[in-house]
Amino acid sequence: MKLNKSQIGKLDYRFRIRLINSISGPKPACLIGTKSVTKGVNLGIFNSITHIGSNPPLIGFILRPNEKVRRDTYDNILEEKYFTINHVNSSISERSHWTSAKFDSNISEFDVCNLTEEYINNFYAPFVKESHVKIGLKFSEKIKIKSNNTFLIIGEIINIYIDNFLIEDDGTLNLEKCDSLSVGGLNTYYKLKQVSQFPYARVENLPDFT
Repeated sequence: MKLNKSQIGKLDYRFRIRLINSISGPKPACLIGTKSVTKGVNLGIFNSITHIGSNPPLIGFILRPNEKVRRDTYDNILEEKYFTINHVNSSISERSHWTSAKFDSNISEFDVCNLTEEYINNFYAPFVKESHVKIGLKFSEKIKIKSNNTFLIIGEIINIYIDNFLIEDDGTLNLEKCDSLSVGGLNTYYKLKQVSQFPYARVENLPDFT
């Protein structure tokens, strides 16, 4: 398949969405947990999670606010300032996927998708008990992306909850041991397998590839 800009624009709408969503490669599958005093708890699956920086420790994700569509995650984060990011694993992949359905605001995705709210050390937002990697964050800023009217929501990491055996001696999280899943497109899930690990790349240590 060879497509130019004009041909991409003429693709079937749903075909184009799935193609463009998957063409960038695998993305992390994560559940974002929030809570509101007025609307209760909310849980939604996201695949746009990205590392922003390590000092301070920041993570971001993309949201598309729309006046015609309710965005509970967005509203709750702006209102209460706290949220959690929880890795999806194979044992909860189907239940996690269905959190993306448009439930009424008074319905908890935790309840209907049979996932467990977990509150650790009085952190305000709910974690997902079944997740093996749990991150508590405080809202830091939102940045408008003018190209498509989305927002990059940035949070500072406040808490991390991971079993010690899932972390390598150098601090790297072993995603294969975590059983953390990735997403291709919108609804296809993949397992991760570690295939190699290399030292920090320094010019003076460049191998001979010839």
